Amino acid sequence: MISRSGPLFGVEKGGALELPYEPWWQEGLFFSCIGCGRCCRGEPGSVWLSPGELEAIAEYFGMESEAFRKGFVVERRGRMSLRERPNWDCVMYQGESARCGIYSVRPLQCRLFPFWPSILRTRRGWVERSSECPGMDRGRFWSADEIAALLAKSPFPDL
Repeated sequence: MISRSGPLFGVEKGGALELPYEPWWQEGLFFSCIGCGRCCRGEPGSVWLSPGELEAIAEYFGMESEAFRKGFVVERRGRMSLRERPNWDCVMYQGESARCGIYSVRPLQCRLFPFWPSILRTRRGWVERSSECPGMDRGRFWSADEIAALLAKSPFPDL
């Protein structure tokens, strides 16, 4: 069992995620990705990669890991991150199709959006992000248990 602590994470005790705040989302939330790509473009950020994710993406492209790293990865705050284009789009975002070029092997950070600790910490964080993401507050219902399970998977405390 993974245990995390800090201002955005809770601590897992007895199989349950204990948060350092009352989960305002305890009644659940709605979200369905509509594939607009807004989370992949338009503002600076980091898409953190684990070594295993780097390997999987390199394999997806039929590349050696080191060649993929040199061409598509930068180091930020001591971690690997996908590069960004000069307009801040993720290097894997394909503008012509408005889709992720590595969707089937995209990093866990991308798979978890918008259920990131930084977004779920406060209702205000969710509301602010939902003004940019048309899939938030509509679509599939996510229960509090499902949300807590996603938070427990979050690989980085500052995500």
